Amino acid sequence: MTTVIDSLASLRDTVTTWKRNGERVAFVPTMGNLHAGHFSLVRLAREHADRVVASVFVNPTQFGPNEDFSRYPRTPSQDIEGLREAGCDLLWLPDVPTMYPYGASQAVRVQVPGVTDILEGAHRPGHFDGVATVVARLFLQVQPDVAVFGRKDYQQLAVIRYLVRDLAFPIDIVAAPTVREPDGLAMSSRNQYLSDTERPVAARIHAVLQAMRSAVQGGGAIGQAEAAAAEALTVDGFEVDYAAIRRRDLQPAGPGDHELVALVAAKLGRTRLIDNLEFDRSAS
Repeated sequence: MTTVIDSLASLRDTVTTWKRNGERVAFVPTMGNLHAGHFSLVRLAREHADRVVASVFVNPTQFGPNEDFSRYPRTPSQDIEGLREAGCDLLWLPDVPTMYPYGASQAVRVQVPGVTDILEGAHRPGHFDGVATVVARLFLQVQPDVAVFGRKDYQQLAVIRYLVRDLAFPIDIVAAPTVREPDGLAMSSRNQYLSDTERPVAARIHAVLQAMRSAVQGGGAIGQAEAAAAEALTVDGFEVDYAAIRRRDLQPAGPGDHELVALVAAKLGRTRLIDNLEFDRSAS
């Protein structure tokens, strides 16, 4: 049974009772419209704690002026049923006034330096400020012992890790593997925006990431692998924001760096998709 709570006082009372009883609390923050990837996070959270809290909040501060905040799908009944089946104990459903008492435009902001200025940050200015701001607030509200984030949003995960370490949140961050469709497309709420003709093309992103990995593992230059990936995606009809290979900390990779990650962000029609693939340069 998943308890649904929209009162901050009730949330804190419930979590305080659990902790008083010696129970460890895990947290899975989401924006709703949940799919199998989200539910896998809940199941992983259960492996790390006695109680699992999920949140659904479509955060206005992480959407740019030309992005899809207003059309972001809201499916609360479906989300609740899926969370119940996945073993979630509590769903936290704050509204905007609860999250931002002075309004989103007058909110205290949290800004993580460095890692937010590149890749996604360069193409979506202010996005990670909104992410860091809302996650910090959710951490203070839920006060979990552990929080689970998916690896699909690789840069977001890096931002959260920086935030937790720098602000000394007593929270363990667990990274969950990306859940994919049978053809390799990373599961995302935005996939439903794809048309019937776009949907099979979207899976090319994963194939391109695999090709980037193979090229570098085969001794190819990183710059050449990036250029080939961008060209392949463009030929397939994507508008490419970036196709990059970086160190795991997202800094440029040098010849002696072996633990790498390939990252792609590209728009297909009206839908912007991101994905990544971690690999070891020395593996064959």
